[in-house]
Amino acid sequence: MISNQVLQSLIEGMGNITRTQLCVVDMQGKVVASTMEDAESLSASAISFAQSQADSQTMQGCQYFKVFDEELLEYVVIARGEKEDVYTVGRLAAFQIANLLVAYRERYDRDGFIKNLLLDNLLLVDIINRSKKLHIAEDVRRIVFVIETKNEKDTNAMDILRGLYAGRAKDFITTVDAKNIILVRELKPSESYPEMTQVARTILDTVNTEAMTQVHVAYGTIVHHIKDVSRSYKEAKMALDVGKIFYSERDVVAYNNLGIGRLIYQLPIPLCKMFLREVFEGHESEEFDEETITTINKFFDNSLNVSEASRQLYIHRNTLVYRLEKVEKATNLDIRQFDDAITFKIAMMVSKYMKYLEENPF
Repeated sequence: MISNQVLQSLIEGMGNITRTQLCVVDMQGKVVASTMEDAESLSASAISFAQSQADSQTMQGCQYFKVFDEELLEYVVIARGEKEDVYTVGRLAAFQIANLLVAYRERYDRDGFIKNLLLDNLLLVDIINRSKKLHIAEDVRRIVFVIETKNEKDTNAMDILRGLYAGRAKDFITTVDAKNIILVRELKPSESYPEMTQVARTILDTVNTEAMTQVHVAYGTIVHHIKDVSRSYKEAKMALDVGKIFYSERDVVAYNNLGIGRLIYQLPIPLCKMFLREVFEGHESEEFDEETITTINKFFDNSLNVSEASRQLYIHRNTLVYRLEKVEKATNLDIRQFDDAITFKIAMMVSKYMKYLEENPF
């Protein structure tokens, strides 16, 4: 249904241009928009006209016109005056409102279709049939972005994104929950993942600047058929969750760049607990002090290069070796060796994952 504000704006504009007084009445006899001072007095005659078989009629110095939405009568338009030019204005107003009803209905239908598509609520035959009916191309490349806002139901962020993509009629912006805004973007033939990272950065910078709020952006993989859009959405959601756990310093997270974090995220919890017990042999990863953790991370960042890591930490090489030997005594893992370093790195990530689950139970 069209908002009363939109109808009011329409008839005010037409009235100012044509110098014709107009009024719109719904099927409950309520005046929803008007430029007439005595519009309420015309409600009864509007309902009487609505019950007649005529498409237009002249009564008491006014001309009446019906507005249908898929054969269902929605409004009566009243134009004051009996001249031919007033008849033309009234017809034009009714025609414009009918077109608005079609546009709003199509927008609503498209939004509902996209939501059900994202949530996997449609059978394949329904996806194909409805996409054809709504004139949405099936075999084009698309990708899904999930924009998580700091505040729930952030209408300001939503309005900014709608404005940002106002010129892209083939993209869809919607929501399926309180905190996340979803962008389903159609790609040009030349666009790939590097361009998608730039798109995510543009979204991040625009919303952060204009809405004055912090957002995180994640995106899935590129899909080639509309039936696979839900897969890209699930990937983007996973990327958002995995990013919070393992890559909290990132504001933009891509599903295809999650690395080992994606595998750990999908491990069963009992398996994670068993793995930690085996690696740490009864010790907790939290037992390592902050200095040791910083040393380990810097050592890994420098590809197990002792000299470079010690230089960046501003410590003697022997001091670094001493700290690494402390880790070896606690875990029986010499992280100077590649295999042990991989095991320890995974164990630390699993420990971080378990800690996140404890602090954020589903």
